[in-house]
Amino acid sequence: MNITKQAIEEALRSYLDPYLATDVVSAGMVKIAAAEQHRVKVQIDTGFPLARYGETLRARLTEALAKLPGVESVDLTLTGNVVAHTVQRGVKPLPGVRNTIAVASGKGGVGKSTTAVNLALALRDEGANVGLLDADIYGPSQPRMLGTHGRPESRDGKTMEPKVSYGIQSISIGNLIEEDTPMIWRGPMATGALEQLIKDTNWEDIDYLVIDLPPGTGDIQLTLCQKLPVSGAVIVTTPQDIALLDARKALRMFEKVDVPVLGIVENMSVHVCSNCGHAEHIFGTGGGETMAKDYGVELLGALPLDIRIREGVDSGKPTVATDPDSPATTAYREIARKTAAKLALRAKDYSAKFPNIVIQNT
Repeated sequence: MNITKQAIEEALRSYLDPYLATDVVSAGMVKIAAAEQHRVKVQIDTGFPLARYGETLRARLTEALAKLPGVESVDLTLTGNVVAHTVQRGVKPLPGVRNTIAVASGKGGVGKSTTAVNLALALRDEGANVGLLDADIYGPSQPRMLGTHGRPESRDGKTMEPKVSYGIQSISIGNLIEEDTPMIWRGPMATGALEQLIKDTNWEDIDYLVIDLPPGTGDIQLTLCQKLPVSGAVIVTTPQDIALLDARKALRMFEKVDVPVLGIVENMSVHVCSNCGHAEHIFGTGGGETMAKDYGVELLGALPLDIRIREGVDSGKPTVATDPDSPATTAYREIARKTAAKLALRAKDYSAKFPNIVIQNT
């Protein structure tokens, strides 16, 4: 029996990937689909890292292909090469960085920084090279969360080397000042410091630079979106109505500056009593899901209100890094996979492949 390319693609379409919310054929990730007698050969590049998820995806797709009539063996090559994706018009990519993911909240106190650091660590666990930029000039928290105190090194006296902790590169204004020193700066000084912090850091081969934004929709957020490349944004909120009001403003801000919102994370979704196991929705329920539906974006996941998550970041030991088998870590990894998969579906940026044209007088 002759196995056609169309039949192979139909078999692949039968598996709806939970992170892409579509199949690999519709996502344009199938590079080769062919058959030689009773052997099917398929090559797929998902565009997002597969260190933990790859074998599951391979098993599902191989199972679907093996059901084709006449198939005796399946040769499936599966890769997850992260490439650069488009950013705002007129903004150049950062050297050494393929993609940037802004983590925003619109309101303080919803666990945005905690989500950002654990998201970065979860992306690292998936096999990506990850960086973390603490863009909160007035209230930097990532040095404490990552345990990266002290000034960064400079090899040339002009640029900075990122601090490295738990396998991720990071930089923060908190690495340049004492922890209890207030930043009494007006808006232009703060935004200038942010630009310098990003551009003067020697990021090395970063797949995803996670940017922990300060709360609100002010100068720093606008500077980031207008002058610096942002591949996509993740909005963090709690189910509480007051938090959702500001989260909606943050989402609309990204829409206005042409930055795609990859999804919403609902933090502090439910509290489970450590003594009796009773689950209680302290800040309400369903707020993140409702907001996601209202704006046509995905709810990337819901995270618990768990004292161990708070204790971890306070002590410089984030949950994903130090408690890899916990339910919270599993939730962060699910969010990381969905975030990376959503970004993989965005248009690719080929500007780095274009040659530089220099006109000289001879």
